[in-house]
Amino acid sequence: MNSSTKKWLFLKASSLVLLPLMIWFILNFSSIVLSDPTEIILLLKSQPGKILFSVFLVVALFFFSLTISEIFEDYMSNEKFKNVANKFLYIFAILFSLFVVINIYKL
Repeated sequence: MNSSTKKWLFLKASSLVLLPLMIWFILNFSSIVLSDPTEIILLLKSQPGKILFSVFLVVALFFFSLTISEIFEDYMSNEKFKNVANKFLYIFAILFSLFVVINIYKL
């Protein structure tokens, strides 16, 4: 299978997974913003909240990385810069998601 086809399939699959997680995120956090801010911490301290928010974050960063990678592929002509930009993007997404997930589980 072609790497472009794999990327396209991963984009579509991650967007399907991201859709219900985004609805959960919007419903929970929009109701919390209008009330007491400590409810956000209480939501993130609960086990389902930690798991859902962690999965949401990892899938969102995966989707973000694939999307930005496609922009690099389309608009960067220099292969060397394109490869370096993609590597930095993937490293950033992995490190940032690990950092946030670890801090959520420390709550």
